[in-house]
Amino acid sequence: MLNISNNTLKKVDITEYKSANYIINKSYFKYFNKFLLAAAIILLIVLFLPWTQNISGQGIVTTLKPNQRPQTIQSPIPGRIEEWFIQEGAYVKKGDTILRISEIKTDYFDDKLVERTNNQLKAKASSVTAYSSKVQALKNQIGALQNEQVLKLQQAKNKLMQAQLKVKSDSIDLQAAQTNLNIAQTQFNRTQTLQNEGLKAVKDVEEKQLKLQENQAKYISQQNKFLAAKNEVINANLELSRLKSYYIDKISKAQSDMYTAESSKFDTEAQVNKLENAFSNYKKRNSLLYVTAPQNGYINKALTGGIGVTFKEGQALVNIMPSEYDLAVETYVRPIDLPLVHINEKVRIQFDGWPAIVFNGWPNVSYGTYGAKIVAIETYISANGKYRVLLAPDETDHQWPEALRVGSGAQTIALLDDVPIWFELWRQLNSFPPNYYQPQSSDKKQKK
Repeated sequence: MLNISNNTLKKVDITEYKSANYIINKSYFKYFNKFLLAAAIILLIVLFLPWTQNISGQGIVTTLKPNQRPQTIQSPIPGRIEEWFIQEGAYVKKGDTILRISEIKTDYFDDKLVERTNNQLKAKASSVTAYSSKVQALKNQIGALQNEQVLKLQQAKNKLMQAQLKVKSDSIDLQAAQTNLNIAQTQFNRTQTLQNEGLKAVKDVEEKQLKLQENQAKYISQQNKFLAAKNEVINANLELSRLKSYYIDKISKAQSDMYTAESSKFDTEAQVNKLENAFSNYKKRNSLLYVTAPQNGYINKALTGGIGVTFKEGQALVNIMPSEYDLAVETYVRPIDLPLVHINEKVRIQFDGWPAIVFNGWPNVSYGTYGAKIVAIETYISANGKYRVLLAPDETDHQWPEALRVGSGAQTIALLDDVPIWFELWRQLNSFPPNYYQPQSSDKKQKK
């Protein structure tokens, strides 16, 4: 090849040899190639088979209603544990006593606190009755004074009217006396003139003078009576004013006493209400010295044990599990999958402790899974960054295991749309969400 030698190479035809023909003409990997071809055809067919898109999630078994879930029993008052009446794992009915406690606050150490508060309440109630009687008596007194005021004022007005009429009468008498005096004066002057002319005797003049003096005396006397009548009118007015002031003062004083009694009554009633509240609180507090079961259930665990242990109000003492409950599963879905789940949609569940062969995308080829439906979807994201979905048993599917307990784990699979396998592989490789679709019921509503 490098042309460094004069010797020539002789070509040899190996096909002339039998062994060479056997090796060259032999077909290698014939069956394996057929296998690869068949596998490729099968794989191509499989890529076009239907695949059900799904949303998987991890959840736990819970109860459908909040009042059926495990709960703790607390005491609304602080206390000291004195006696236990149950043991862990025991079954209790609603109202059964779980433990007895005692007071640790000095305000409630008195054993007769309720009885003494009741006595104070009765005493204050009697005070309310006494004040009510006093108010009623003062009302009666005010009514009597008002009636007396009306009569006295009417009497004073009558006296005033009599005095006014007497003034008028004396005024008329005074006028008559004035007239008589004028007549007597005229007669005296005429008689005296006639006596000066010699027509009348001195005796006649003296008689007329005497009569004039009598009329003057009567006139002066009538003036005194007239002035006295005026004084009686003034006195009657003064008496009327005095009576008005007198009864206003007495009635005002009685009303003041009545308002004071009413104020004391209202204050006492407020104290009675306060004592009634305290009495009810003390009575209720005494009943809280026995911690009872809120519902039928099993005592799971005593969270605070021992005798003589003190605790605060609201501190958990015992954990109880209701005996009657409706099972449910709470699972969590990603925010990207939330628009794809709807109420009453079907979901498959695999419970921990119940072996199953699960094929997520192959309908009716999952063994050991149980049917469920969505009953609630949380509208606020949870602490784990997902949305909580509550599942209830599907009545049309197999019944859930009887031995299933609250708190066990569960795996959920929500079946969505049917797509070819190649599309699902392409979607998974590109991290696309499942196909968005609306349930048939929602489509009908939108059309309407």
